[in-house]
Amino acid sequence: MTTGKNDQGGSEAPHKHRSAWGHIIRGLWRTPLGIMSVALTTISATLMVLGIIADLLGLFHNPYVGVWIYMVLPICMVTGLILIPITAYLRRRQWHKSGIEKRPLQLNLSNPKHRLFLVGFIALTVVNVAIFGFVGYEGYHFTDSPYFCGMVCHQVMAPEYTAYQRSPHSRVPCVECHIGPGAEWFVKAKISGLRQVYAVITDDYDRPIPTPVEALRPARDTCEQCHWPEKFYGKKVKEFYRFSNDDQTEPEKTDIALHIGGRNPVTGEFEGIHWHVSKDVQVKYLAVDEKRTKIAKIKIKRADGSTDEFVDEDIKPEDGYTPKWRVMDCIDCHNRPTHIYSMPEDVVDFGLLSKKINPEIPGIREDSLNVITKMYKSRQQARDQMVSDLMALQRKRNPKIAEAHAADIERAGQYLLKGYLANVWPANKVFWGTYKGHLGHQWADEGYGCWRCHDEEHVDSKGNTISQDCGLCHDEPE
Repeated sequence: MTTGKNDQGGSEAPHKHRSAWGHIIRGLWRTPLGIMSVALTTISATLMVLGIIADLLGLFHNPYVGVWIYMVLPICMVTGLILIPITAYLRRRQWHKSGIEKRPLQLNLSNPKHRLFLVGFIALTVVNVAIFGFVGYEGYHFTDSPYFCGMVCHQVMAPEYTAYQRSPHSRVPCVECHIGPGAEWFVKAKISGLRQVYAVITDDYDRPIPTPVEALRPARDTCEQCHWPEKFYGKKVKEFYRFSNDDQTEPEKTDIALHIGGRNPVTGEFEGIHWHVSKDVQVKYLAVDEKRTKIAKIKIKRADGSTDEFVDEDIKPEDGYTPKWRVMDCIDCHNRPTHIYSMPEDVVDFGLLSKKINPEIPGIREDSLNVITKMYKSRQQARDQMVSDLMALQRKRNPKIAEAHAADIERAGQYLLKGYLANVWPANKVFWGTYKGHLGHQWADEGYGCWRCHDEEHVDSKGNTISQDCGLCHDEPE
């Protein structure tokens, strides 16, 4: 007589009546890998949803929270989802060891349990797709934000991000200049970003960040989305103020007009400085060093179709460097369009002009330059010592005057410290003048600026040279 007992007196094993799907689902809770996959998926999805809600409400102000929400947790959730079928596959391989028949998996829509399973599977799939779609969208914008670029890798990018925040382009997202529109450069940038992340993790990145950036997208695809040569014409008057140690109260003022150029609205011709990047003109040059400060050859294709080549035979390639031809664009002159660093004289003279540094204090300009250019070992050391260093120099000059102007000296020291912290990072080997600009002639003695080509040393086949006449770019303001 059948009693429902097995030979050992126990109840008949219930798994004998369970379907193949039942064995798989039940098996997820019977193995460590199954429990981990379900837990990883559930916990990651829950934290991700809660994190997105909190982020949208503005509850987080730490960039690393965004990294967890939009990068780490999605990876964990995907890993968990992948492990679930892997667990099921491994479980089925072990069935024969327990004597369980390895039946084929079937989906029978006439079976209520199967219909319920299918509805649940579709619902969970829709939820997962919705979560990943939203996270992908928000994560895309998060990784393209200036906040992400500047703050996540804050130790590396602190100098560039600080300079960016006070620049004329501070409201333009980093990616609009460094990547621009289109999928091709987006993919290139993200692949390059992986290499850079690895360099940061292994602490094997360049200090300071080298310039120029070799893989930067051509300015015609980025800068000229907003700035185009036809937009500029005429002149621009600039004013320069410079104090001296001998005269801290009356600055020397220099007014100069720049021939900005562009397309002349009367004649329709290109002229002035922006002639170099006219769409009807192509200027190519052969730089023989990484900094592009030594230019051996210049090729010009004019609007009328004529061409010319200017050569300086005395300029030789730098050891180990392979010369490369480059089509001139905005960045060849405006090489610091956003990440603009000041020089100590600019900081001190602006302080005197704005009265943040009291010009009535004897020797304050010279002492200010001494403390702001001092080689502090770290930014923290500058915070600790700069104000007291300025006070010490003033007391050394005249203790009574220093005591009488103690409050003003303190205020001047704080102003100088702010200027120092905005421009110097000893740990990154970024000091005064580390990043030089090509606009004008401030660094002409080091090969920077217009005189790289306009030196009257580059000669064409007819003996003509590229003029260094100041009147090409400047004249006296009217």
